[in-house]
Amino acid sequence: MNLAVSVAPAAALSLRDRVDDALDRALAERRLVGAVVLVAHDGEAVYRRAAGQADRESDRLMREDAIFLLASVTKPIVAAAAVELAERGRLDLDAPVTRWLPQFRPRLADGSAPEIRLRHLLAHTSGLSYRFGEAAGSDYDTFDVSDGFDQPGLSIEENLRRLGQTRLRFAPGTGFRYSLGLDVLGEAMARATDTRLPQLIDELILAPLAMADTGFQVADYKRLAAHYGNGVAADGSRRPLRMHDGSELPFYDGVLRYAPGRIEKAGSYPSGGAGMAGSAGDVLRLLEALRRGGDGALAPATVATLLQLHTPLQTVEGLDPGWGYGYGAAVLVDPVAAATPQSRGTLAWGGVYGHSWFLDPQRGLSVVALTNTALEGMDGQFVRDLRDAVYAGLDGG
Repeated sequence: MNLAVSVAPAAALSLRDRVDDALDRALAERRLVGAVVLVAHDGEAVYRRAAGQADRESDRLMREDAIFLLASVTKPIVAAAAVELAERGRLDLDAPVTRWLPQFRPRLADGSAPEIRLRHLLAHTSGLSYRFGEAAGSDYDTFDVSDGFDQPGLSIEENLRRLGQTRLRFAPGTGFRYSLGLDVLGEAMARATDTRLPQLIDELILAPLAMADTGFQVADYKRLAAHYGNGVAADGSRRPLRMHDGSELPFYDGVLRYAPGRIEKAGSYPSGGAGMAGSAGDVLRLLEALRRGGDGALAPATVATLLQLHTPLQTVEGLDPGWGYGYGAAVLVDPVAAATPQSRGTLAWGGVYGHSWFLDPQRGLSVVALTNTALEGMDGQFVRDLRDAVYAGLDGG
């Protein structure tokens, strides 16, 4: 994969100016503390920049090889591993999760315990939810369910026990709800292969794609960015506040509970939906491998499956108009309804520590923006400004 910076054409220079402007404004307005932004077009790096601070309190500048807590940027990595296992005949996505997790039998409101299949977990059609996606006082609060990026030291067995006591929001396969499904899937994958999830992900995805900075542990703590949350400081300013274990941010009707130190705590389970750390360059390698049909590391059939829509548009609630869901990412179905310059079939997602990415196969575009500021870097104005800057730059508009 060639991502060397070459002499850029006029359109790429325009793209650079526009993306610089979007990034500089977000930093100047203190919506972001720091970020790494990478843009590849047809396999060539047309933009790459580290900006702002990796650690504001120690005045450590952001570097392109900075390592971030990935949150849900974990999902496409684990989804790719699950589909690859299925393609190799080592995992049956149509099998019920109870084949490997016999005690995991959450029930519907009527008391019945329907089968949850592995592909339901992948597509968020299982009927499970996230604690942060529920209003205060829900059964997820009652049973103290972890969202996979809080509660350091919690084991997967204990979190599955807690999650199994919650009520399914709908019968599996009949709706969509963003959920802890990939945490459940990750443990099923580990038991199906008799291999710990971190080792499995390394063997299937990280090592073949040379994603050396990424894993369920931090590869180099000297490069780990501090993480911040948008909010109002004690002095009334909107300066992002440094996160610590126990930090919270409001999120629609729920609350995001953070524990940046979780990844360092022995015993913290490897969350298949939110537990990894990594670099922007590694995320770009994954996107480019998908764009190029697997790059010899993933089976072409795996890539085809990952690029498909798996949840029909009409059943998806909680996503922006025009978007459905695949495995590990949203899939753009209707660019007009979404009011976006992205092409039909674009994959996109982010992470609650402040990240966004998208892959537009039709345009040959891979875009990664890992920031250390939530939630601006995930779904704030910066994300839209970055998207629009990239397309305007490419189109010379």
